[in-house]
Amino acid sequence: MTSTSATQGTPEFLVLPTMAEVPQADDGSPLIDGTAEVILVSVADDNGEDRLVALAFTSVPLLVEAMGEGQPWVIVPTREAEKALHGSGARAVLVDPRLADGTEEE
Repeated sequence: MTSTSATQGTPEFLVLPTMAEVPQADDGSPLIDGTAEVILVSVADDNGEDRLVALAFTSVPLLVEAMGEGQPWVIVPTREAEKALHGSGARAVLVDPRLADGTEEE
């Protein structure tokens, strides 16, 4: 799995948007030992082939800016992101994406 990022350095944690609310601790980490459905999007790679990527943000404010206040999310340590996404179908992680107008969650 690869990671693309518009930010410098490696953040300690990543904020992953989810399909539904997930019970969280005060620090945003999931309280469940199971799965959370993260948001995956299809993007074209350098060869024009579609692949699924997971969206991730380096802060909650950046997630809210891109996806809106109503977007559910969880926080995972960056070092555990690949493990957390194992089996999701994600081929890469897109960090701090800027979504096009009209694609925000309401």
